[in-house]
Amino acid sequence: MGLFRTDPVDLSDERLMELVVRGDERAFTVLYDRYQRKLLSYFHRMLWQDRERSQDFLQDLFTKIAQKPTSYHPERPFRTWLYSVANNMCKNEYRRMATRTAAVPELKATNSHTVEAVGGIGVDHERFSAKLEEELDKLDPDQKATFVMRHHEDMAIKEIAAVFGISEGTVKSRLFYTVKKLAATMPEFDPRPKQASSTGTR
Repeated sequence: MGLFRTDPVDLSDERLMELVVRGDERAFTVLYDRYQRKLLSYFHRMLWQDRERSQDFLQDLFTKIAQKPTSYHPERPFRTWLYSVANNMCKNEYRRMATRTAAVPELKATNSHTVEAVGGIGVDHERFSAKLEEELDKLDPDQKATFVMRHHEDMAIKEIAAVFGISEGTVKSRLFYTVKKLAATMPEFDPRPKQASSTGTR
């Protein structure tokens, strides 16, 4: 009677999307549960720490998927396709807000794990986080998105390249110049993440 012979939670993203295209609501729910927290975090960082706006974008993204699942092309990894859609939504929002820096709400501290991943040792975490978010908002949208995907979403260089449709070398170059800019404006910024030695470029 059902489409699943195994627990849908055990299916790959791509297989679940095949079922979503066929109208299976359970598959859609599994995908939503699998990515909602990650994407909410991504939108939160990209949209000036505005939680309500981030939740709206999350719902809009999955509404689009539910309404038009065929917009996903099966030859692409679902995760990179999903982040490319999310990134385009953010860029469209930036365009709508010509004076977005004037609309930035009071910045909130990120968690200490994130700060330690990209920040120096012994600095005030809350102050550092606020300053980092402020400087990220000054960057080109693609630079900011690349930095957030790499250092906050823990995405591999290869995945980020797939999101933007660019080479891995371009991603590395973009990250290098972004870190260089941050280091120039933030003396406490450590451009050498502690986990870099173990993760490499993945």
